[in-house]
Amino acid sequence: MAADETQTDETETDEAQGETSTLYLVWHDPAATPDAPLDLHGHGHPLAEGLWLIRSPLTRSKLYHRIKWQLPDDAAIACAPLEDDPAGWPKFKGMESGALAWLKGK
Repeated sequence: MAADETQTDETETDEAQGETSTLYLVWHDPAATPDAPLDLHGHGHPLAEGLWLIRSPLTRSKLYHRIKWQLPDDAAIACAPLEDDPAGWPKFKGMESGALAWLKGK
């Protein structure tokens, strides 16, 4: 995990109760340095600098905005939901080790 990013299990109580997590692919400009470690608002695994797979109970809009608010105002960012089963997982090569094991929950 990058020094400027952290994963947490913390979400608001109303968002976390009884809701399942969604798998997201989140990217932010790696040159955009947040003031504090980035709170991923879920469980995350880095694929590359600024590129993450994140399982979060937040909606796409809420996750996008919570990541965006931690970055400088001009930082580029993207947040896309993925189907969280093997048929919907992204294919990747040359990324950080352990990504496929993380997806499988190992």
